[in-house]
Amino acid sequence: MLTYLLRRILLMIPTLLGITLVVFTVMAISPGGLTGASMVGGADMKPEEKQARIDYYNKRYGLDDPAPVQYLRWLNNVSPIGFLTDENNDYLRFSFTKGSDLGESVFFGQTVAALIKDRLPITLLLNVITIPLIYLIAIIVGMNAARDRGGRFDVSSNVLMLALWSLPSMLVGVLLIGLFSSIQNWQWFPTGGLSSSAAYQMPFLPHWSSVADILKLLVFGVTGVVAGLVLAQLRSVSLRKLIAGLSGLALGASMAWSHPEFILANWVVWPLLFALVMVLISSSGSAALRITLFVLIGFGLAWYCTMNWLSDEFVRGYLLDRLWHLVLPIIVLSYGSFASLSKIMRTSILENLNADYARTARAKGVAEEDVLWQHVFRNSLLPLITIFAGILPSLLAGSVIVEQIFSIDGMGKLVVEATMARDRELILSITLISGILTLVGYLISDLMYTLVDPRVQYD
Repeated sequence: MLTYLLRRILLMIPTLLGITLVVFTVMAISPGGLTGASMVGGADMKPEEKQARIDYYNKRYGLDDPAPVQYLRWLNNVSPIGFLTDENNDYLRFSFTKGSDLGESVFFGQTVAALIKDRLPITLLLNVITIPLIYLIAIIVGMNAARDRGGRFDVSSNVLMLALWSLPSMLVGVLLIGLFSSIQNWQWFPTGGLSSSAAYQMPFLPHWSSVADILKLLVFGVTGVVAGLVLAQLRSVSLRKLIAGLSGLALGASMAWSHPEFILANWVVWPLLFALVMVLISSSGSAALRITLFVLIGFGLAWYCTMNWLSDEFVRGYLLDRLWHLVLPIIVLSYGSFASLSKIMRTSILENLNADYARTARAKGVAEEDVLWQHVFRNSLLPLITIFAGILPSLLAGSVIVEQIFSIDGMGKLVVEATMARDRELILSITLISGILTLVGYLISDLMYTLVDPRVQYD
């Protein structure tokens, strides 16, 4: 295993060289090329000032040299080992401890390292929350759809996942902002950003000024969780559907009531939609799925009611404010991925349920639940692990749209700004980081194979 890891890490070096070389070549052969003149707008500059700025950039980055020399100089700068240079870009001596220099962004007037240090954690935060959520929903929906093959949950989930996968994220983001952030509708979430201006003056955790409010939250929270548990475990399916449907109608009606204007369509669409969703959940044959969803719904309703009935001032705190701002971006960033992965999970489970080893286990008297969880489940994860290698870079690309819609200053927005400004140092550095993330994703996928399938060996 250690030999395999070392070999894969060493192979990353020529791969990264190839990726950055392709990007550098495209920039070099594009109209204007890589010259100081392409970096200077100069519409409001005097000719001598503009020429002085061009000469500075040509000297600073060696842009008047041939393209191969420019690329080799950039490699020397970003490499932690290489030749030391002076302010005139003349090579002094070779050093193993010179450090990596990503250069300076011409458009932003800052070092590339400082820009990436500010923007990368934001995009990583989105991905750290989104990736586990995607896989969790995909596994739950895919497994329950496979177990209920041809049933109501299978058919309804297939239709829903196909519809979600078909919706463009740009359209969904705009619709969510219009519905749940606009003052004309439900102003439940902020329109953009990751924090409100007042959040930096708040304590980190939520703060209640009254002990009675905390007791209210605990009592209502426990009540909501217990109600969800009781509803999910009702043995009478018809009674469970009836209660769930009536609860959905009540939820939809309360949502229509909270709208600032009386619109008849809200009193028809939302109650029917909520009732349909609640009935579908209650009709699922998986007790674990019913318990999870009804408990979450019950606790969410309890929290919402408590927040509206607090007697004293409530300070949501920096943490809750950040989570509040992340709700809509996370939804837009994740729905398409878990919709497609759930279909893949369903297909994989169905294939393994009909495999020879599953039939052999049933012939030996193994219970169906044990066949599913102890034999089929692990083998069904292999396609999801294979796709994981492309999830991280695809989310980085998908976050370009999300960050633009929700005004989030992350790596996606930085990519667009750097490309529009033809900022060479910034574009090449972002390409390098994206390549590293992609290769690390493939390496993690290979290692996860050994955890899921013991037959996979890299020795």
